Amino acid sequence: MSRHSSIIGISIAGCVVAGSLVWGDDNPRGERRAPAPKVSTEQLRGIFFDDLDEAIRGQRPSLSSLRKASEAKANEPTKTQQPDQSSADSWAGLISPVSLEDEIKRVRLHFDSIITTPGAFNSGGYQDARLDLSVLAMLFAVIQQHSGDVRWKDEAGAARDLLARTAFNCKAGSTQVYNEAKLRKADLQDLVSGTGLASREAEPENVWSEIADRSPLMEYAERLVDSLEGNSRDAASIESNIDAVKRDAELIAMLGEVLTKEGMDEADDDDYVKLSRNMTADSKKVVAAIERADFEGARAGVSQIRGRCDACHEQYR
Repeated sequence: MSRHSSIIGISIAGCVVAGSLVWGDDNPRGERRAPAPKVSTEQLRGIFFDDLDEAIRGQRPSLSSLRKASEAKANEPTKTQQPDQSSADSWAGLISPVSLEDEIKRVRLHFDSIITTPGAFNSGGYQDARLDLSVLAMLFAVIQQHSGDVRWKDEAGAARDLLARTAFNCKAGSTQVYNEAKLRKADLQDLVSGTGLASREAEPENVWSEIADRSPLMEYAERLVDSLEGNSRDAASIESNIDAVKRDAELIAMLGEVLTKEGMDEADDDDYVKLSRNMTADSKKVVAAIERADFEGARAGVSQIRGRCDACHEQYR
């Protein structure tokens, strides 16, 4: 046998061995296996359906019905999360953009006048700063949700958060807090001048418990009512100070609503909420009387506001 024939023979033998490994007996080691279980039809009854129609309740869907359902789903308008308009509409019904803007300018000028030196700030100026910053934070919170065209709305949330944080820190005077108040003074200057805030990060929603304490807002309410009374001694006084009277009345109406917001002190007290909302309602009546030139009616409304304010101060502080 030639060497070539030997090589061919060895190759054939190798293929035979490999083939036996691949295609050979399924149980080459002679392992013992359990026989396949025998299950009767009765044992399977109740587990599997005899017919597909039994598994479907109602009419069996057809291809055309499935296609129609798919097309109807595709044509449904996409649901997107829309901002809650209730708060925006309520603010617009209480205070005008002009009154908001004018009050921010007025309070900001007063705030500038008290941020002078660390000594003056630590000697009591921090209390005035806390009041001004609390009021400003509240005003910017309202602007953020106001449906009208109000200046600074794009930066209202950031201004609200910056001013509220410093207002809380102004519960005591120190050089550190004074320096922080100076930064807010610069921020307000940049905002009012149109330069804008350096930082515009802000919480998306108003969290009233983090915006302002009730104590400075109650003090603010007292000052507003004093100003309102001073300009409403008689019909002639109201006519001479009509813009100021209207602005103060709108601010009181807005403030009455703020004091009832979730997170504010006593906002879950029914009597307190009733007093606040009555003050808001009386303030709206004053504005309505001014708009129809009923100055006597406006003066009577101012007296009612004073009564609401006094009743609230007697029970809550």
